[in-house]
Amino acid sequence: MSATDPDSAFTFLSQGAIIQEFKVAGHNIVQSFLEARFYQTHNDAYLGETIGRTTNRVKGAELNNLNGRSYKLAINDGGNHNSLHGGSQGWGRKDFQGPKPVNRHGKEGVQFRYVSNDGEENYPGTVECFVWYTAGIKDGKTVLDIEYQIELIGDECDETVVGATNHSYFQVNPGAPTTEGTVVTLGTNEYLELDANQIPTGQISVFPAIPPAGGVFNLGATEPAIDDCFVMDRAAPASCPLDTRSLPLKTLATISHPSTGLHLEIQSTEPAFQFYTGDGLYIPEAETDKGVKIPSRGKRSGIAIEPSRYVDCAGREEWRGMCKIRKGQLWGARSVYRAWKD
Repeated sequence: MSATDPDSAFTFLSQGAIIQEFKVAGHNIVQSFLEARFYQTHNDAYLGETIGRTTNRVKGAELNNLNGRSYKLAINDGGNHNSLHGGSQGWGRKDFQGPKPVNRHGKEGVQFRYVSNDGEENYPGTVECFVWYTAGIKDGKTVLDIEYQIELIGDECDETVVGATNHSYFQVNPGAPTTEGTVVTLGTNEYLELDANQIPTGQISVFPAIPPAGGVFNLGATEPAIDDCFVMDRAAPASCPLDTRSLPLKTLATISHPSTGLHLEIQSTEPAFQFYTGDGLYIPEAETDKGVKIPSRGKRSGIAIEPSRYVDCAGREEWRGMCKIRKGQLWGARSVYRAWKD
C-alpha cells in the first residue's frame, strides 16, 4: 500500500497481519524478511507480527477465576514459566483474511480479520479481531495509523481476556548492524518494576537510566539495556476503558539517527508500552528462492516499541478490567506512526 509516494510505501502480509515494509524516503525502517515464507520458519523474534490473543506475559501461564475456573496456557517464555505473546502459536503465526482494501475515516487503507476459536492456545471463547492499517503523507511525514478491534462472538463462555499490538523492530539507521547512536525520547520514565520472572510486582518506579519525559538519551553499543513496560497512565487499572480509541493520542517515543536523518514518532491511546532495545534479538540467516543470502542479524539490531495495557493484566485480577470482555463489548486500541527524513 502506498502513502501516495513510492518512496513512502507499506507492505503487509496475511500471516499475522505482519508489517513487512515501512518505507520512508526509500528506506525500510522495520527489520523484515524478503520472502513471506521466512516468517513461518525464521521468526522467533515476532518481526512485524500482530500479537494476540493477549500481549506480553501472563504470570505462570495460567488464568485464574475466569468464568469461575482456571485455564492453563502454553509456557513459552524461556525459563520464566510464563505464557508470552498469546502462546506457542499466537496470532502472528495465523493467517488473517486480507488485506482487503478499505476507505477508513476518509483514508486509503487495508483491513485484516481473524477469528480465534474457543480453546485456541486454551483461551476461552471465540473472538473476532479486526486490524486496520491506513496510510498517508501529512506535513511531509509518512503516517501509518493502526486500529485494533476485538469482540467476543462465541457463546462458549461469559467472558474472556484479549489484547493486541504490533511487534515491529525499528531501525532508523538501515543497513547498520546495530542501533548504536540512535537518539531516543520517551513519553515517560516510569515503569512497572519486575520480579525475577519478568512479571510486574505492582510497583511503579522511575527507570534509573531514562531521563524524565521529553529527555533525550542515546543508545550505545551495549547500554542502556531495556526490556520494560513504561506507564503513561498510572490510573489505568481503575479507569482505562476497554476500547481506548476515543482517547487522545499520547507520544510514547521518538527515535532518530544523525547518520541518516531518519525520524520515527509513535503515538497511541494505550496506557503503557514495552520498550525493548533488542539485547536478546537474533534473526537467523536466510536464503531466498533466487539464491540471495540474507545475513543473520543479532542483538540490538532493532528496537521494539509495543503500545499496550499493563503486562500481566490478563493474569492479575486487579488489573483484568483493562482486557476482560463480555458479549456486546469491544476491546479497541489505536496507534499512529509518523516517520520522516531531514
